[in-house]
Amino acid sequence: MEMKMYAKKNVYTQAGKYAHGHEDKPGKRIPKAGVYAEAGVGRARAEASIFEAEAKGPNASAGAEVSLVGLGAMARAEIASASAKAGPVGVKVGLGVDTGASIGLGGVEAKFLGTGISLGPKTSVSVLGSEASCSVM
Repeated sequence: MEMKMYAKKNVYTQAGKYAHGHEDKPGKRIPKAGVYAEAGVGRARAEASIFEAEAKGPNASAGAEVSLVGLGAMARAEIASASAKAGPVGVKVGLGVDTGASIGLGGVEAKFLGTGISLGPKTSVSVLGSEASCSVM
């Protein structure tokens, strides 16, 4: 079993924009465009086989995407969180105020101040930033 560990102990930032369409590559066949930005302090991640774990310190992010098959926008802010996944089942414990919505072939998601639901290939229920999810893809 191979284990990968990623750690960023300091401040991290990332921002960008993208536009894809009609390319013969996974994730780029359907035209879409979007923007995103994120910043935070402290992040660590580990992966082994079907298992994943991640811990984050204070962070914030925002993003928006539009495509031929859906659209969405979400803003997120967390004080801290810890998450774990084993195959299709995941759980996240934290305090966050995700707010936004999306709709498309990948399902429907709506959250307000960290509380909401996602229905589709990834179904989840969130309460104040903590989440339980199951993916069937």
